[in-house]
Amino acid sequence: MLPEPEPDNLPKDPVTPIPLPAPHKIAMLSAGGLATLLAALSMLGPFSVDAYLPAFPAIQASLNATGLEVQQTLTAYMLAFAGMSLWHGALSDAFGRRNVVLVGLIVFAVGTLGCASAHSVHYLWIFRIMQGVSAGAGVVVGRAIIRDLYSDAPAARLLSMVTMIFSIAPAIAPVLGGWVVAAFDWRSIFLGLLAFSVVLWWVCWQHLPETMPVERRQPFNPRFLARSYSDIFSSVLFQMKSGIVAFNFGGMFLFIAGAPVLLPVHLHLGPSDFAWLFVPAVSGIFLGALAANRLAGKMTFSRQIAIGYALMLAAVTGSVAYHAVLPPALPWTVLPMFFYNFGSSIINPSATLLALDLFPHIRGTVASCQSFVTTLMGALVAGIIAPALTHSVLAMALGQAAFALASLACWMTSRQYRRYKALA
Repeated sequence: MLPEPEPDNLPKDPVTPIPLPAPHKIAMLSAGGLATLLAALSMLGPFSVDAYLPAFPAIQASLNATGLEVQQTLTAYMLAFAGMSLWHGALSDAFGRRNVVLVGLIVFAVGTLGCASAHSVHYLWIFRIMQGVSAGAGVVVGRAIIRDLYSDAPAARLLSMVTMIFSIAPAIAPVLGGWVVAAFDWRSIFLGLLAFSVVLWWVCWQHLPETMPVERRQPFNPRFLARSYSDIFSSVLFQMKSGIVAFNFGGMFLFIAGAPVLLPVHLHLGPSDFAWLFVPAVSGIFLGALAANRLAGKMTFSRQIAIGYALMLAAVTGSVAYHAVLPPALPWTVLPMFFYNFGSSIINPSATLLALDLFPHIRGTVASCQSFVTTLMGALVAGIIAPALTHSVLAMALGQAAFALASLACWMTSRQYRRYKALA
């Protein structure tokens, strides 16, 4: 790069120079406004997953595809989401949080337009992958933004507030999707997503702050990234704390991914009746996040997490006991989801912050790795575990119980490991 000329040596130009446009000014948001914006960014994920679940039969008929081929559009999205989640945070550590979010929204909009215009299931796979590689930018970078600005109880409160607002999406997405596919067609679902992403880009352009100044950015080179990823994934505490959130999510997502079989086959419900599952599930997420918000700063993370596990274990025990004796029925089949998600939402903010604080100098990369682990779990559930268990609601209940116990094991192991390291 050539050095800039000194002011006294600037070339003289007889023509009046055209003034350069002023830099774009960000209209700063309150904590509540920031939480709402970050929650809206996080909504892209559940909208992309849940809104089109009621349209599976319509997509299958329209594209002359098999049921498995349509199911794999979800798996392709989840795998792409998981893979790219490893990079969103590292990119934001190197190039800034705001830039990564804005570019991600553009890519998501293009992929969503492609989904709406796909003429075969194979093209739908491709554009769902495009959605997957971009939809996670807001989720990953949003966590890093919160931790850049806040710490301890304020960070936990803001993170739980984001979860509360975000939880609206899984509740309304399948309901709206059912209405849209009944009134119009499945392509209209993706057109609605396109409009949402365009509006969201404009709001981010106007209001999303940059919380990673240039002087704090980390180099984006293979050696540094390899060392960062190695340090993170080799950390036992990171493995355990990210496992807590991932296994909690797996237990919840098992019923979400299995909804196209659970609701019509086992509970004999139609495409417009998905609210029977999603309303109690999301109510649990919302109220659990509200409880976490109120508890932040009033008790230790350990005690808060213990309360969450008590609720989760009660939920899975009740579900397994019921389905071992009685056939699936409303509301008993879906009611345990409320208590499972309530407990999970009390646990997750604390576990997330504990993981981010393990490597404070590369929080964006840590958030990426954490999101990767959770989303990879979702992909495994959607592609392998849910199809293997949806033949029986009892099998699904047992699967959810296994996820809850695995999460509890991660928490107990992390506590024992910390005690061991403290004594060593």
